[in-house]
Amino acid sequence: MLKLTPAERSELRSEAHGLKPIVLIGEAGLTPAVKKEIDAGLDAHGLIKVRVFGDDREARIAMYDTICGELDAAPVQHIGKLLVIYRPKLEGVKENKLVKKGRGLREVTIVKPSPSGTKKPTVSKVLVKGNERVTQGGNIKRAKPRQSSKKKNALG
Repeated sequence: MLKLTPAERSELRSEAHGLKPIVLIGEAGLTPAVKKEIDAGLDAHGLIKVRVFGDDREARIAMYDTICGELDAAPVQHIGKLLVIYRPKLEGVKENKLVKKGRGLREVTIVKPSPSGTKKPTVSKVLVKGNERVTQGGNIKRAKPRQSSKKKNALG
């Protein structure tokens, strides 16, 4: 089980405040499938919330300890039926540097219907730069240059 300092735990609690539970533990309890899902959530996010549907407090505490012990995670917070769990993300896990959200290149799927409408549509994946957009017809256009003021150019 991973150990956290009180300052780290406090910061993680504040980060977890806005999160929604991504794993729900139901009547069947802590099954291998649930453990696998929690493990995948920790790999993807690092900090997750788990909701336990059960009224037995001791059973929830036992589940919390089992999860943290078996998955090498740190217990952050246990309030009512919510468990907050943290495990640092691994460095090189599934990060594609080419396709990012926001800036740089992004992958866009373009679906064009056939001209006659009776055949299958054509599907193509295209890398689009940050200053390009895909039109309604499936064409790629560059963003227009920013407009400049004629008055400011005349003065300067």
